[in-house]
Amino acid sequence: MAKIKAHELKGKSKQELLGQLNELKTELAALRVAKVTGGAPNKLSKIKIVRKGIARVHTVYRQNIRTALRKKIENDGANKKGKTFLPLDLRVKKTRALRRRLSKEQANKKTTKEEKRLRSFPARKFAVKA
Repeated sequence: MAKIKAHELKGKSKQELLGQLNELKTELAALRVAKVTGGAPNKLSKIKIVRKGIARVHTVYRQNIRTALRKKIENDGANKKGKTFLPLDLRVKKTRALRRRLSKEQANKKTTKEEKRLRSFPARKFAVKA
């Protein structure tokens, strides 16, 4: 079996992907038996290619599920909660610090005491003599 490419898998349906996954798993089992019984070297090198193919099929399958789920949640008109209540695996990853920092609006807010002080003592403007 030739090396599987992810872009070829993306067009396939869920059932086709699962079928290909079963094929690859049976092939891997056969190759492992050949390895124990002392098979040809080309079969032994093929194990890695089949394992990577299985991983690619799993990855594309998972991506398809997640995109379908994301579309369903976005198109759901009854869900007015917005992005706050997305499932954890559908939220943006970023970094922990970026996820926890204040929003721009929160960061720019001033306390009432600070607002009064700024009104009473505005920043001075100086004219520069040329």
